[in-house]
Amino acid sequence: MIDLITPDWPAPGHIKALFTTRTGGFSNGAYATFNLGMHVHDDSENVIRNRTLLRKHLPGDPHWLRQVHGTRHVWIKQDSTQRQEQSGDAALSRQHNTVCAIMVADCLPVLLCDTTGTVVGVVHAGWRGLAAGIIEQTVAAMQTGCESLMAWLGPAIGPEHFEVGEDVRTAFVEGDRQTAKAFKPISSSTQSEPKWLADIFQLAQHRLAHAGVTRIYGGGVCTYSDPARFFSYRRDGETGRMVALIWMEKPDELAK
Repeated sequence: MIDLITPDWPAPGHIKALFTTRTGGFSNGAYATFNLGMHVHDDSENVIRNRTLLRKHLPGDPHWLRQVHGTRHVWIKQDSTQRQEQSGDAALSRQHNTVCAIMVADCLPVLLCDTTGTVVGVVHAGWRGLAAGIIEQTVAAMQTGCESLMAWLGPAIGPEHFEVGEDVRTAFVEGDRQTAKAFKPISSSTQSEPKWLADIFQLAQHRLAHAGVTRIYGGGVCTYSDPARFFSYRRDGETGRMVALIWMEKPDELAK
């Protein structure tokens, strides 16, 4: 049986969301067992079988994106012309039973919805996208008052393991000195360049608050430190992918 995480947040009843783990699927080796990434070097037949398992928990096929660590968002519609993968790192929808999906294996998945449940979104927030403003741009694209939005931060690499160089710290701190508190220096006499431990959860919380989103839930679950449950690219290199998903049910389905 696959292990699915249901976000603990006060989203409206017709807003549904899930986060997958690595257990309960068909993949082997480095991808064992519930890998959903077709772009990694897993057996494609196993990925298809895993996606078929996932589909049983969804109202429709997920709309997959070709993620590029950028800031582009894509509006997802049920229209069949959109079934081909598009490039982007955030998926948004206002349509019922349209499943937005983002793959991760250490990067932070951020789920978004408004308090009335008229729009949903999911963001692939790696450090590049965070620094470039993907959260702020996605919030703006949702075109609803930021005070009515809420966010859930899914599992990602934790601050005890996310080692970065000076270039990553500079990408954040140059534009906002307040983000310096999300970086802790690593002391080592063997290092020629400064190294830091970055808190991606804190960085995302800061960016969300900067965008006006104050209802923030989740965070703090580390993918790196739990190899039995989560894939981690930083930990393993060759590894599978997990997925964060969000959609809106039709109102008439709530009474069933």
